[in-house]
Amino acid sequence: MSATSPHAIGGLPSGTGALALDTYELTKRFGAFTAMDRVTMRVEPGTVHALLGENGAGKSTLVKCVAGFQRAEEGSILIDGREQDIANPIVARALGIGMVYQHFTLAPGMTVAENLLLAGGKTPALIDWKTKRAELKDFLATTPFSLDLDVRPSELAAGEKQKLELLKQLYLKPRLLILDEPTSVLTPQEADEVLGHVREFARSGLCTVLIITHKFREVMAYADSVTVLRRGKAVHHCRVVDTSPAQLAQAMMGGEQATTSTPVARKPVPANAPVALKVEGLKAQGDRGTLALHDLSLSVRAGEILGVAGVSGNGQRELVEALVGQRPRLAGKVTVMGQAYGAHRAENRKLKVRSLPEEPLRNACVGDLSVAENMALRDFDQPPLSRGGVLSFPYWRSRARDWIAEYGVKTQGEGAPIRSLSGGNVQRAVLARELAGDINVLIAANPVFGLDFAAVAEIHSRIVQVREKGGAVLLISEDLDELLELADRIVVMSEGQIVFETPAAGAERHVIGAHMGGGHHEPLKAAA
Repeated sequence: MSATSPHAIGGLPSGTGALALDTYELTKRFGAFTAMDRVTMRVEPGTVHALLGENGAGKSTLVKCVAGFQRAEEGSILIDGREQDIANPIVARALGIGMVYQHFTLAPGMTVAENLLLAGGKTPALIDWKTKRAELKDFLATTPFSLDLDVRPSELAAGEKQKLELLKQLYLKPRLLILDEPTSVLTPQEADEVLGHVREFARSGLCTVLIITHKFREVMAYADSVTVLRRGKAVHHCRVVDTSPAQLAQAMMGGEQATTSTPVARKPVPANAPVALKVEGLKAQGDRGTLALHDLSLSVRAGEILGVAGVSGNGQRELVEALVGQRPRLAGKVTVMGQAYGAHRAENRKLKVRSLPEEPLRNACVGDLSVAENMALRDFDQPPLSRGGVLSFPYWRSRARDWIAEYGVKTQGEGAPIRSLSGGNVQRAVLARELAGDINVLIAANPVFGLDFAAVAEIHSRIVQVREKGGAVLLISEDLDELLELADRIVVMSEGQIVFETPAAGAERHVIGAHMGGGHHEPLKAAA
């Protein structure tokens, strides 16, 4: 495709219609590390092609090379059978390649209309807004998304921001649309709406779609073909109709044990089980001074996992921080095993409360301290780690070595700074510390976010073990599949309140999703 003259809108290619993408032995290195190793892949025009793989498998590196954000040292990228040197994103855009990122790239102080025009990259000094608004309204009429052109992204919910990111690319009429985990901040309904539209867009012959996802359900429902990457290599290519989640999981894991999250049969929570954690009328401010939690109430029984679902930004982070002592409580009462709980260190020890916070390196560790020292943070001043006020460092190190072996923490040793570990291994080290001994209440927030397949299975099994031993688990997660797999009961948070509750067994995804969209429900009072 040689024609790259500007189109009437922005800097569009004059060529239209879905393109064919081939990569041939594409290789990208960062120093001594090979992130992508001779990857050959074929994406047929007018199809939705899924890219699967664990964290660090090379998915983002591959699409960034195609989109011009990185350059491969070896190999070729072919568009419609012709080799192209995609030196930067401007070249990619001229070829008709657009990309929607996992993290938002919106201008928060500008309107939806202004963000759409900015996407073109060539904005005139003087804009005829009457003509442009009519053009934008006509464009929106061709999509299933309804956004107010005068609203600013700072006023939009996360799901609406994701739709605007997608609209920015659709407005430019791409011939290849790359989506990097586009549904991570959407409700199930919004995810189905977005992916359904993208699939129809591809099937119309206007565009080819390459989507990075970690959700087998999305691959099976919306993709035509799939490529699996493992440790930088393309190890599996197939049509979706010829595969299954179990086969895809096996390809991702290679010779290692792979499961596709089959729910474990568990005993029901006894009706007379005591309430281990009770939250009543909790209020807390958000970072901007407005109320983030509005009279929130919930309870978790001993031997129960209560899942908290919700779209990101509906008060989940503030709830966790208010419970673990990182955010002041304006009002309300929290009790553990019937006793008042203020999240002080002595209360944590006495009432046996533990936590697995989001971003453990930032929220649960001191990065420059060693693995052994971080593992001792909870009880460094208690026997046998301390005797008569004297710290017993040999015992710290010895216990750390035992936990490193038990939890499979990959580290150069117990003396290595914890910030030198990968995300999954930091989480394993924190797990070892937090799950030691008896537990009455475990508060876990997005405990497997960003972790690879093996780490997810390991951490999920450890959380279930806490429940099996009679502990109460409050599991806050933005991944509905995770909650449906692990929880006994699920509540939905929307706009800082609990708006819906259901047993996890038999819970309907679309019903939970409708409440996650929220905004029109009365808050529920927690059952005793």
